Order: sequence, then structure tokens, then C-alpha cells
Amino acid sequence: MKTRNAIFGMLALSAAMFFTACEKETVLPKDQETTILPERFKIDIPSSLSNSTHKSGSLKSAKADTISGNEIYENLQMFIAIGEGTSDIVESIIFHIKLYHIQDIGELTFTGDDDSRVKHLVVESGVDFDNRTWEYMLTITDLESEGNADGGIGMQVFWNNSPIEGVAIIKPSNLNHNDTEKLGEAMYSVEYSEKGLGDYEAYMIVQISNLPMASTIIDRYAVNAIKMFVGKKGDIIDVYGNSNHPNAQFFTDKTGFNWAFVASGQQTADIAVAEVALPPSTLDETSRTIILKDYSLKSVFTSEINTWFLETYGVRPDSSDLAGYLRNADAPGFFANGSFIQGGTAPNNNYGELLIRIEGLTPYNPISISELSLVFKQ
Repeated sequence: MKTRNAIFGMLALSAAMFFTACEKETVLPKDQETTILPERFKIDIPSSLSNSTHKSGSLKSAKADTISGNEIYENLQMFIAIGEGTSDIVESIIFHIKLYHIQDIGELTFTGDDDSRVKHLVVESGVDFDNRTWEYMLTITDLESEGNADGGIGMQVFWNNSPIEGVAIIKPSNLNHNDTEKLGEAMYSVEYSEKGLGDYEAYMIVQISNLPMASTIIDRYAVNAIKMFVGKKGDIIDVYGNSNHPNAQFFTDKTGFNWAFVASGQQTADIAVAEVALPPSTLDETSRTIILKDYSLKSVFTSEINTWFLETYGVRPDSSDLAGYLRNADAPGFFANGSFIQGGTAPNNNYGELLIRIEGLTPYNPISISELSLVFKQ
């Protein structure tokens, strides 16, 4: 999918620049066995939810009597894969910073291989951010850009080590100025915590904002913002969130949707359950019933197809034919081994706990995703 590949490409640009720079510079001593940097910064998501290998296509031009379940849920899997990929890159960057065996507060400079500009790395302690006090903060800036409004900041990481918790924020264009036009003002962040939250032993929140929007002709379903929560309880992983698609259209001229979802997966069995919705980007609502029921994928598609048929052919489609066409859109959707199995009714009794868990999950308010903005500590 073009959207997924473009976003992964953008994230990889920032990571690649930093990796090569760290490998070539030896400024701080490396003869110490430990580092103050956190050991972990992500939660693995079951492949039944994060796997995205299916081809996309036009719903209007679909020739089958029933829309494929894999196509219906493709965007969900793409969304989760992007969120997990973002956390992978953040964790990888932290891993490469560990090559310096940073033990305390200090600073160093290095030259980025991709843009040949000097980067400035600073480690501080006892820093307040986001209504919390952090043991440490690491900041990387583009030295020549430090006078800019954003301070030239390319990355900030805030963390505590016992228990592990932290927030990483990245602005790729300040890590690689050669790709400023491509990367624009895009920013992404990962929050990770092992302090526990409710019945979760660990959780992760991934956010991406201000993604550059491609031409509608190239990718009508392009994403400009994402927010995703991941909670781990033993073998169970709960995930919920939204992606915003300002130019998205389905069967009518209505434009601008959130892809909102809740999901729960079991890692060892590699099974998952998900419920998805398509609320308008401008919807200001926190009710689970309104977001997931009133704007369920099947409800929105039914309304859109009825309207499109009426406008195009002057009649509504046969109700039984339409129901059959949208059979795989019945909520919730059931997954196993990386693929959609069926919608509506569980294929076996293995999904019982997951069904109970998704009933307690709610996506974010759609308008909050449309207006999502990330900021550094200045």
C-alpha cells in the first residue's frame, strides 16, 4: 500500500541518518558496562493484527458478490503496522545511542552522514515534562537550526529506569535536512511504561502528526495523523486508536473520515478480534456507542452504497444483495494467523475472552485526531 510504504520510508530516513552517525563517532568512553538508557521501549503486537500483506483496490469496482474481509480490514492492519513500526524505530535509535554507554549528564556533537550537518546531543537530569518529572532527558538538535522556532530539535527522549517509562518525540526533518521537503513538519512520538495502568502491566501510546499529504489522485486514503494505544496483560494485547484520512471518499462525495477501531489479540494463539468504524473527521464525540455502532463500518458502507446507487441508477440496491455484499463487514471481525477469518460470529470458542475485552475499549475522539499536534519541550 502506497500510504504505508511512504510513512515507513519517512520514519526510516530519520533512523538511518542517526545510525550511521553513531557508528562513526566515538566521543564518549565506551569502556563502561552499563548505560542509563532504558532497556525496552515497545510492546510487540500479535501478527494477526499487525500483519498487512493484502492488496488494496477500489471498492466501487469490486466484482465479487461479497467484499473481501481482508480488504475491509486492510487499513486496520496497515494502521497497526505503522504504529508498531514507529515504536520499532524509536527503540532502535535508543539502542544505537547505547553505543556511547552514556552514564550521566553531558553532551557531544557528531556530523550526520546524510545531510553533513552537525548534530548536538545533550543529556540532562531531573527534567519536568508533560506533568511528570523524569530522571533523564536526551535531546538531539541540528546545530545550525537551534535558533529556529522549533529549536532545531530532531529528537527528545524522557525516561525513568525503575520501573521503565519514557516518552520519545522525533521530528525527522531536523535529523536529515536533505529531505526537509519530503518530511515537512511531520512528528511522531512513542510513550512506553511498565508502571502499570489499570489491569495492564505495560502500555504504549504511538502518535504521528502533520504527515505530508500526497495528491488525492495518487492516494485518496492518505493519512495525516495517527494515535494508537497498546496495553499488555499477560498473553493478551489490547489495541485501540484512530487514523485520520482528510481526503478519503468511499461511494459518495463525502470527504474526510477517521478509521477508528478497538482490538484484542492473544499472542501465543495468534488470534484477534477487532471492531472498526468510519466516523467523520470532524465528529466531536467520545461515546463508544456513537463511534463504533452509529458509525460502524457496515453502517457507513450501507448508507454510502444506498446513496450512490440512488444517485447513479435512480433506485436503491436490493437489500438482500447489499446484505450479502457486506456480509464480511459484520462486527466484530475475527482473525487468526495473520488473516481475516469471518465477521459477526466467532469461528470457535477460543475468542471468548477477547470479545469481552473489546467491549471495554473505545477509540479516541475523532476530532482530536484530526487536530493532533505534537510538541517538544523548549
